[in-house]
Amino acid sequence: MSAPASAPPLVVPPKPTHRARTALIALAVTAFTVLTCLPAIGGIDLDLGALVRNWDNGAGLLAQFLQPDFSFFPRTVGPMLETLQMAVVGAAAAAVVSVPLTLWAASPTNPNAPSRVALRAVVNVVRSVPDLVYATLLVAMLGVGALPGVLTLFLFDLGIIVKLVSEAIDSADHAYMEAGRAAGGTQTQINRTTALPQTWPLFANQWLYTLELNVRISAILGIVGAGGIGRLLDERRAFYAYDDVAMIVLEILVVVILIEVFSHFLRRRLV
Repeated sequence: MSAPASAPPLVVPPKPTHRARTALIALAVTAFTVLTCLPAIGGIDLDLGALVRNWDNGAGLLAQFLQPDFSFFPRTVGPMLETLQMAVVGAAAAAVVSVPLTLWAASPTNPNAPSRVALRAVVNVVRSVPDLVYATLLVAMLGVGALPGVLTLFLFDLGIIVKLVSEAIDSADHAYMEAGRAAGGTQTQINRTTALPQTWPLFANQWLYTLELNVRISAILGIVGAGGIGRLLDERRAFYAYDDVAMIVLEILVVVILIEVFSHFLRRRLV
């Protein structure tokens, strides 16, 4: 009796490639980018020659930036503390207000479509206005100081938190909320007992993220008079004291890194 013939070895077909399509997409993106840099057809005017013509000025400024005046540090302590206070207060106020607004903006936690759409429209308007515009208007209304900066950070943070967390709630699985409805719970009870416990990690993550952003943004807001280290930065820049400016930039860098390390530590504990 003859032995059964062995089955032919399985041959895995080669993985299909899309080199032609990828090349066409890359070519289209490149062409579009080049066209946007042609003023003759309405593109932006990029004067790359200015990099060569003004290189001497840039090299001189860079040399000053590499020589920060550390004796200027004591004068920066007060404004930097004000910047940190603005960042914390703005983030804390936004954290408190964002919870009910986020639940109002998400469809699983607010079945009422008209109110949900209205709130989302307001949030989109708040997010569409640049923070420097808020700061400029608030400084004109309230005067120079920390209050316009805090209000600007509050609006900036609120738009980010409500937008991102509400979208995360919309895209998540909500079987626990369906169970609450089946048990006869009201929407308020369901939100308080099921939705909030499930979304606290999302809120905590976004609160810490906005705190990180606030330190950077508040340093810029001071340039338009909204308090903090930015006012001192603008003052020294106006006097062409770039060694002092370098000291301030270095201090901001160190503070931002420390805030990120601290927020990462908290995020690992809370999220």
